Amino acid sequence: MTHLILHHYPMSPFAEKIRCVLGFKNLAWKSVIIPSVAPKPDVVALTGGYRKTPILQIGADIYCDTALICQVLEHEQPEPALFPPHLQGVSRVFAQWADSTLFWAAMAYSLQPRGAAELFASVPPEAGKAFAEDRREMSTGMLRLRPADATAAYRSYLRRIAHMVEEHDFLFGAEPCVADFAAYHPLWFTRTRVPSLAGIFEPVPAVLEWMDRIAALGQGRMEKFSSGDAIAVAASAEPAPLQGEVFQDEHGIPLGSPVTVAAESFGQEPTAGELVAATRTRYTLRRTDPRAGTVHVHFPRIGYVLRKAEQ
Repeated sequence: MTHLILHHYPMSPFAEKIRCVLGFKNLAWKSVIIPSVAPKPDVVALTGGYRKTPILQIGADIYCDTALICQVLEHEQPEPALFPPHLQGVSRVFAQWADSTLFWAAMAYSLQPRGAAELFASVPPEAGKAFAEDRREMSTGMLRLRPADATAAYRSYLRRIAHMVEEHDFLFGAEPCVADFAAYHPLWFTRTRVPSLAGIFEPVPAVLEWMDRIAALGQGRMEKFSSGDAIAVAASAEPAPLQGEVFQDEHGIPLGSPVTVAAESFGQEPTAGELVAATRTRYTLRRTDPRAGTVHVHFPRIGYVLRKAEQ
């Protein structure tokens, strides 16, 4: 029985990143389509507050953030490798840059007024307004690039990527790694979701050829699944046992404490629960939901803030 459940929606660029990783690893997975904007009651039943897209569910374990999801999928299916031994450091650093700096430049370029109008041309006006308002709320306090500044930065980043893929098929050699999927998804959004703005790729044909190679990897073996069934899976399962070193104390917060975890910037809705692990790379909270039962919600350390819950 397929046990990987991806909660996502088609337009999400970060979901596209994980869909492509599933294809690269030829994994079978269940697809739960979720709303693109709040409210997301079935998502929150699993995460306790976190509502960015996608999330990966394995039974009663819920994995947040694509950086962590990639690590989980690497554990599930080690070959082909997302993190080749000789690229362990550089691929992760590059992926973090692509998921942040490159991503926000691409989004600011792609969602300039002309792009936003194209993206929402086929939906009622209120749907576009709801999306814009939802993302404004999720990005409160963030410095957002203006379209002109984003365009200049995006062009520079595309030239740099072109220099890499002119030398070989993928960013760091003959085979893709996590860096390729992290760099691909914001470019995919521009190319496929706002094609009227895809002219930015004309000076860098090598980038388009590289994108075609990523797309040719497919998206694995997908089976449709409902959010209600996913919640039932969680409710009928127990979180997987925590293994290895489960506590690296950086905060003076002991295991068993009530805590919150929230993203550093975009999408800062906190998840509250009992801290049951704080490893070198991730936090794990235990929480109980009336519908989903007892779940473990996992976050990467990088990009997330752990705080003791206020009593």
